[in-house]
Amino acid sequence: MKTIRLTMAQALVNYLAAQFIEIEAETNSATTTLNKETKPESTPLFAGVFAIFGHGNVSGLGEALYHSQAQLPTFRAHNEQSMAHAAIAFAKAHRRRRMMACTTSIGPGATNMVTAAALAHVNRLPVLLLPGDTFASRVPDPVLQQVEYFTDPTITANDCFRPVSRYFDRITRPEQLINSLPTALSVLLDPVNCGPVTLALPQDVQTMSYDYPEYWFTPQWHSIYRPQPDVRQLQETVALLQQSQCPLLVMGGGVHYSEAFTALLNLAERFRIPIVETQAGKGAVSWEHPCNMGSIGVTGTSAANALATQADVVLAVGTRLQDFTTGSRTLFNHPDFKLIQLNVNGFDAHKHQAIPLICDARVGLEQLFSALQHSTWQPSAEWIAQAQHHRQQWFTQADQVLAAPFAERTESTISQLAQQALGQNHTGISDAQVIGAVQRWADEHTVVVGAAGGLPGELHKLWRASQPGSYHLEYGYSCMGYEIAGGLGVKLADPQKDVLVMVGDGSYLMLNSEIATSVMMGMKLIIVVLDNQGFGCINRLQQHCGSAPFNNLLVDCYRSEDEALQVNFAAHARSLGADAEHVSSIQSLEQALTRAKAAIRTYVITINTDSRQSTEAGGFWWDVAVPEVSERDQINKARTAYEHAKRQQPY
Repeated sequence: MKTIRLTMAQALVNYLAAQFIEIEAETNSATTTLNKETKPESTPLFAGVFAIFGHGNVSGLGEALYHSQAQLPTFRAHNEQSMAHAAIAFAKAHRRRRMMACTTSIGPGATNMVTAAALAHVNRLPVLLLPGDTFASRVPDPVLQQVEYFTDPTITANDCFRPVSRYFDRITRPEQLINSLPTALSVLLDPVNCGPVTLALPQDVQTMSYDYPEYWFTPQWHSIYRPQPDVRQLQETVALLQQSQCPLLVMGGGVHYSEAFTALLNLAERFRIPIVETQAGKGAVSWEHPCNMGSIGVTGTSAANALATQADVVLAVGTRLQDFTTGSRTLFNHPDFKLIQLNVNGFDAHKHQAIPLICDARVGLEQLFSALQHSTWQPSAEWIAQAQHHRQQWFTQADQVLAAPFAERTESTISQLAQQALGQNHTGISDAQVIGAVQRWADEHTVVVGAAGGLPGELHKLWRASQPGSYHLEYGYSCMGYEIAGGLGVKLADPQKDVLVMVGDGSYLMLNSEIATSVMMGMKLIIVVLDNQGFGCINRLQQHCGSAPFNNLLVDCYRSEDEALQVNFAAHARSLGADAEHVSSIQSLEQALTRAKAAIRTYVITINTDSRQSTEAGGFWWDVAVPEVSERDQINKARTAYEHAKRQQPY
């Protein structure tokens, strides 16, 4: 057997560079069969490595990456958490078919990535994390940045990655890569177990050499397999649907990852089944399609939630049905309600006492369509008419809150409906009005990116996603700080898109350093910062639960000055190399967006918004515990309402 002598770091880099992915040709038919005369497109599986070097990886993995830049590019970031967010967003934008790796030094550089690992784990997204580790030999212990566990010297700070990794290994000998790295790839490419992989790399082992077999570096082509449904589960699903008078389709992120867009539409159109969308599923079907009722759950539309409360059979496709989707298990309350979970992962398919249909989303939907297409089954005509009525009613509500404020319009009066939909009659600019301005500016080349705070709720309800990939929200982990880094990852995935990041001032202050990375890499982002002077979303939730405003808005925080802190976000963005400006109206925002589109580098627009406002039309109850005992009358009243709402839960 021929061998080649390499360091462990060199072997790792060479192996990653030799991995390719076969991308299925797009098809408009309801079949998964590829044209045998068309060879799938081959693309490098790993688009590159984000690296922040330190003493734990610079001389080992850093040296190896230097010699392989042509095959495996290395990208410099400014924060370990945010570079991993960018890598995760890249994988999501590629529907888990391509990915990136991230390497850090030991200590704080490594633990900075733990939050990102948790985000990838929750969202079932692939990223290869390569944190440096302490010396395997232990000779120089304790080394700089080493966290010593007093009763077990095998434990290091990198063990924090274990609960947030789908696969974890510590490479203590160079030959261990030969078994561990292919296993790592099998997890990253597995539609069932997909998630973050962590290989902790002791700094001395990175530099050790070994005679690796040459064949191990032969280029390999991978493809994503599609698990087939069990015949009995499929038959049970068909039988349940045929008994349904008021069926509902819930589309989750699995529809995107499986590219089941055509299959889902074929089923919905043939049987006129209303569709509702989770945060991860949004955009799989255009908002204009008559079957699309919009978002479901706590941040849902009035149309989607009205139908969800009355549906007798719900077919949930590719979603784990988290509490925001189900209204903390109070949304589906038909007396004869049945839930079918079509999911590639049995762990998710069995949630909520569902009838499981465990398979790939596209394959499962196609086989359901095939089994049903010649039947005479149809939902009731009343159900179909009711769905369209609710849909048109929601559009009227949404149009009102998305419109520019009264003072900037030519009408002489503003409708009462607009005020009702917004809640109270506030004079400040609402998040919804900002979204409306961005929506009017956006086109088919725009991708909107967001994450935590109040914006995901408003975007989920109000953003009108026209096509798959045009809506990129991280809400499984609701991680503040994902937005700008995630926008960079989306831009890396498709540099031709206009990537529009919408971020609140709270998230911006938490993590903004990849603005500098985007400028450095020439990856232009358009960033709209909605400044409501603090954590406006949680401030509203705090008061909804009966508490006094406290420690959320800057004006309600401990401070030494009489005036609340004022941050000049535009000046800060300019200091990172971006173009930036502050605007004070919706009209000036629309004009600034035009300037941003024409700019050659990342462009940041800041605008002040009213923290008190959110779109009250739509929405649903969410289980946030309220104290049982309090001296505040407001909390006691909130507790009474809370106990009443909890009685709607199944147990």
